[in-house]
Amino acid sequence: MEQHQNPAWMQEPSVKDIPKEKLEFLQKLVFESSGLSQKELLPYLMALAQRSKTSKISFTQEEVSAIIEAIKKHSTPEEITKMNQIMKLMKKK
Repeated sequence: MEQHQNPAWMQEPSVKDIPKEKLEFLQKLVFESSGLSQKELLPYLMALAQRSKTSKISFTQEEVSAIIEAIKKHSTPEEITKMNQIMKLMKKK
């Protein structure tokens, strides 16, 4: 069986106490949303919010903060800009 290496951000000490299922859910989100335009992003986030409820996945504010900081450490400036845009959209919701 082939083992895949977790992304570097998942190995940060700040996220070590967050359940692996939550981290994998977020990693999938990153891959699925990477090619979306600004116009496509909001419907995608709405669908994702529904999917997280169905999967019974939720995050505390502390978990969200730790995850964002871990991801930003391993991101390009463009990826950080996109994350900031997503966070603004999520706060408006």
